[in-house]
Amino acid sequence: MVQLAFILVGARALRRRWWGLFIVAMVLLALAVLILADMVDGVVSVTTEMFGYVFLFEGLLGLFIALGSPNMAGRIFGLARSALLVTLGVLIADLPFHNDLAVAILFAIAFAVDGVARIASSAVIRFPRWRIMVAIGIAEMVLALFVVTGWPMSYRLNVPLFVSLLLVVSGWVILRTSLMLRTHLDEVAILALPLFGRRNWYDNAPVLVDADDAPPPRPRRQAEPMTVYVWTPVGSADVRERRLLVDRYIAAVDANGSISTGHSALEMKPDVYISHYPAEEIEAGTAQFARMLRASADNNVRGRFQPSYGYESAQWCDADQKVQFSIYDARRLRAYWAGYRQDNTYNLTNRNCSVAVAAALDSALEGTLNARFPWVRLGRLMLNPDLWAAAYIRSRAEAMSWTPGMVLDYARTLKRIVEPGAASWVVRLSDFLRRLTSRKAATPGESAS
Repeated sequence: MVQLAFILVGARALRRRWWGLFIVAMVLLALAVLILADMVDGVVSVTTEMFGYVFLFEGLLGLFIALGSPNMAGRIFGLARSALLVTLGVLIADLPFHNDLAVAILFAIAFAVDGVARIASSAVIRFPRWRIMVAIGIAEMVLALFVVTGWPMSYRLNVPLFVSLLLVVSGWVILRTSLMLRTHLDEVAILALPLFGRRNWYDNAPVLVDADDAPPPRPRRQAEPMTVYVWTPVGSADVRERRLLVDRYIAAVDANGSISTGHSALEMKPDVYISHYPAEEIEAGTAQFARMLRASADNNVRGRFQPSYGYESAQWCDADQKVQFSIYDARRLRAYWAGYRQDNTYNLTNRNCSVAVAAALDSALEGTLNARFPWVRLGRLMLNPDLWAAAYIRSRAEAMSWTPGMVLDYARTLKRIVEPGAASWVVRLSDFLRRLTSRKAATPGESAS
């Protein structure tokens, strides 16, 4: 979560204030220690209630925004997310519905599911340092067991434990980043920091050389949109038997028994089209597919780069999903693509079409949310549930791989962060209340007339 916030704010806005990040990191670590040790009376309860009310406020705010959404899919997603946040807020805060056991069960389920997913995906794909991810998954399952059993700590301390762990992780990431930024060159993207190099997906992080030392302005609305195209596994194949989550995020089996993994591409007219594809079709049935999922060098094949969306759609079919961005950094996108296309090596789980598009998105959106007061921007981002969702998608990709379904979710979430609706939430809330009251005021006879 912290990493993604740093990307969106950008290295240039943070480098000259690295000492501020260092102070923030030390404060977060100190607060985590105070909560764990309970050295100050009332720290635990105050912190717990604060997080509960934050969840409750964000949930209610998202509820009003979702109800006013004209898109049905966005409305359903927003309502589900808001309901979850409201539930967590009510359970965590000191409200009439506070229930320590219910909160413990929710946290235990979250840790267990995440741990199982990390272990399973890492053991199958076996990317470099996959054993570390397996160890993290095992630790999450053990933590889930401790949380649900109430041993060695009571249920009342589960939320403070979760909060303190979150503060420790965030503080450690911010501390490392502040020390790295101290010697970071202005022209090098923040994605080049070792913090982002776990899977070598950012080896082609942009390097921009400016004519002077003045930092560039924040990227503004571009004349040509940056479009993310996604061919979902189901939308790009004749699939008769559906498996909801597998078909959406991994692969689908078509009517002939072949595996369809879908495809991702990114376009910025007139001269950038990012679409990485194997030079020869990878034909594999279900028996060989598990072996091909390993991110090892023996599964590397020669790849090719498609020339344009028109050519690709004519050779195959139109993408069934797309997300467009108007605010992005065209120079960073071109710099990233110039480096990436020097090597056409393709790997189904470690250097595929979705990996290329996800890294391109991060590169193009770096610094899009820089501000005169970056600390305020960072604080607002850290309280944005969309940032939490995008960070979770990134963590799932690091434990497995980027897939077309994950890229679609990631792009949609980033779109909501970088380009929120033109009207503020206050305006949306007022409009919603106005529509609601006018609808109630209308009588059946008036409606018929």
